[in-house]
Amino acid sequence: MADIKLKRKHSLGLKKAKVAAQKVADDLSAEYGMTSEWDGDLLRFHRSGVQGELKVSKDEVQLNAKLGLLLGAFKTKIEEHINNDF
Repeated sequence: MADIKLKRKHSLGLKKAKVAAQKVADDLSAEYGMTSEWDGDLLRFHRSGVQGELKVSKDEVQLNAKLGLLLGAFKTKIEEHINNDF
């Protein structure tokens, strides 16, 4: 399994950061069939071959994802896509 870990500072505040995170989750759902659900300030997501979570705070987001064997081969491309969104 390949892991993706990302930490980014932001200046949106908690409410706007959660709205932005939800938009990204909605886009990923539409494009890749990923499902997600909130648990407080933690957005958990999954689909076949990937599972992870996005922790949102008032000034930072932290992404932790585990890619399965097939998606692990695309780790670099996935990281580029994520970096463009954040």
